[in-house]
Amino acid sequence: MSKWLERQPDLLARKLEHFARLSPEDIEALDRIWRRKSVTAPPQDDIVRQGDPPGGVRLMQAGWACRYRMLADGRRQILSFFLPGDLCDLNNFVLRRMDHSVMALTPVRYTMLGAEDFDSLTTRRPRLMHALWWDNLVAMAIQREWTVNLGQRSAVERLAHLLCELYVRLHVIGLANGGAFDLPITQVELADTVGLSPVHVSRTLKDLRERNLVQLHRGKLEIFDFQALSSVALFRPDYLHLAAEGAHLAANA
Repeated sequence: MSKWLERQPDLLARKLEHFARLSPEDIEALDRIWRRKSVTAPPQDDIVRQGDPPGGVRLMQAGWACRYRMLADGRRQILSFFLPGDLCDLNNFVLRRMDHSVMALTPVRYTMLGAEDFDSLTTRRPRLMHALWWDNLVAMAIQREWTVNLGQRSAVERLAHLLCELYVRLHVIGLANGGAFDLPITQVELADTVGLSPVHVSRTLKDLRERNLVQLHRGKLEIFDFQALSSVALFRPDYLHLAAEGAHLAANA
């Protein structure tokens, strides 16, 4: 089995606990969903296609995927990355047709939540509803930050900012430690994310490497000095809202 398909412990619960204090019963409910029958997809496979009916919410259990839009002339913009523990598009239940596609970047494993599953989960467990609402707000905050990235930051700031964000998001779920994490993204995919050409991305990575800030080798990124990289990127992690801001949503409140 590919390492990307190995199902980790319930990363969704681990992430949601940053937004609300969950009860043991809440965590058990999430664990039941996490252990449900899953679907796998190979790299470069569209698991959601623009124009298709949504079909439900996909809970990423393993692997990386991305949301993207394709122009008529073949140019592509990657709009977000889905990591293990992420929910793909909580608004799927109100859409009739998807306005974007989701593609597997690695082998991925995910499970589907239908509208009835989701309603049952959230109506019986209000703290889960609050935590999922908070998670969706963070997804929108990330989208706003990416807009700022494309509109205002320089090439080196854009790439450095993306690497800082990915490290923090992966560190929260225990998939990045000591400044290192797997980065299964090609330079073409990085280019389609930060609005640069692949050649420009290559030069920018070389610049960061020569400053002794990062090294990308065989799909593994190592950050040598996170604070220095954050300074270059003008990165402030507050938009990720991971400082237990939802702690007042206590399970027994």
